Amino acid sequence: MATVEMVMPKMGESVMEGTVLAWLKNVGETIEEDESILEVATDKVDTEIPATHAGVLKEVLAQEGDVVEVGKPIAIIETEGDSNGAAPAESPKEEPAPVEQAEAMVETAMSTASSSNGTAVPRTSDSGKFFSPLVRSIAKEEGISVAELESINGTGKDGRVTKNDILSYVENRKSGGATTPSAQPAAAPAMPSASHQPMPVAVDGGDEIIEMDRMRKMIAERMVASKHISPHVTSFVEADVTKVVAWRNKVKNEFLNRESEKLTFTPILIEAIVRAIKDFPMINVQVDGNNIVKKKAINIGMATALPTGNLIVPVIHNADQLSLVGITKKVNDLAKRARENKLKPDELQGGTYTVSNVGSFGNVMGTPIIMQPQVAIMALGAIQKKPSVVETPEGDMIGIRSKMFLSHSYDHRIVDGALGGMFVRKVADYLEEYDLNRGI
Repeated sequence: MATVEMVMPKMGESVMEGTVLAWLKNVGETIEEDESILEVATDKVDTEIPATHAGVLKEVLAQEGDVVEVGKPIAIIETEGDSNGAAPAESPKEEPAPVEQAEAMVETAMSTASSSNGTAVPRTSDSGKFFSPLVRSIAKEEGISVAELESINGTGKDGRVTKNDILSYVENRKSGGATTPSAQPAAAPAMPSASHQPMPVAVDGGDEIIEMDRMRKMIAERMVASKHISPHVTSFVEADVTKVVAWRNKVKNEFLNRESEKLTFTPILIEAIVRAIKDFPMINVQVDGNNIVKKKAINIGMATALPTGNLIVPVIHNADQLSLVGITKKVNDLAKRARENKLKPDELQGGTYTVSNVGSFGNVMGTPIIMQPQVAIMALGAIQKKPSVVETPEGDMIGIRSKMFLSHSYDHRIVDGALGGMFVRKVADYLEEYDLNRGI
């Protein structure tokens, strides 16, 4: 029998560490290669991690709640075969040497790290608060004491202090927004100004208090930040999608039989949006200080509701290079894996324009919040049959038409009403002029 180390995998260009949320397999259980064995959270996404080898889970090296850097060992897997065929976990190996050396350096630094009051920075404080090696390393470099670490409100699992938390604290302290405990007991994070402080909540005996989970907190922070950053304006257009409905009804069974994929309205609508972006490329921009970055790639984010009620936005990269079949397969795949918590961090990055299908909940329109640093987002309302005036050679008549509202929210710093309104009107035009004789 041989043993191999399983390490924390790299889960995106900017992801350097992950928090172990839950082990899906117990020590002693048999596992298959590529079978999901644990769930990990990063600042981008929660995802399941597959086993790198088949065998038996011999030892768990990272407990639930531990923050582990990319490349660090998290488990020992016992595999079948001659131990000479695979190097055991404790034998020296050339490839992991830099990781092991870095780990040793971190541990050495931690053992000698001292806070401003001369005491060592512990892994766990007297109150039971856990500090990851990365947080302790930053604390040492910045001269942050254990008491200061205790005072930081952590946004990680179970209130743990994350890298972003301590970096924000350091920034506030440098700008005078935070002081050491000697100057003020248990310094709290910077509070909003008096005019923006939330109203106090009265809690009665029968009320239920539900703590926000990590993703809910992240969504809340980003939505509030977007409203502060971008002055939102929303334009509405009611589009006649009768031709779209007729064409989809005509080809959906053939599409399913040929592609083994369901053809929903979402890919058709995304295709029209991509075409309109090509016509109005200044919608596909981002703001960098006083500069406008005109994006070459057209990467469409699609807001997806999760079973928990939270929202996640996977991205269809280079959507302009995909056919309708390609967009359909991407939409279905990303939506499915989002609900199964199997998205990769890179699939949540790089969006240049976002779509939110509020019609899937029966809503006719919405005023969505922009995904920073993008400058626009479109909400797709429910398709409804309505009586409508139809122009015919014999004169105007009342007919039954399929209609939907398109709600276009945009950043008024960059997008004026003319551009914002013309863009959403162009999307509606593409839908209203849909080719009924189009092939799949």
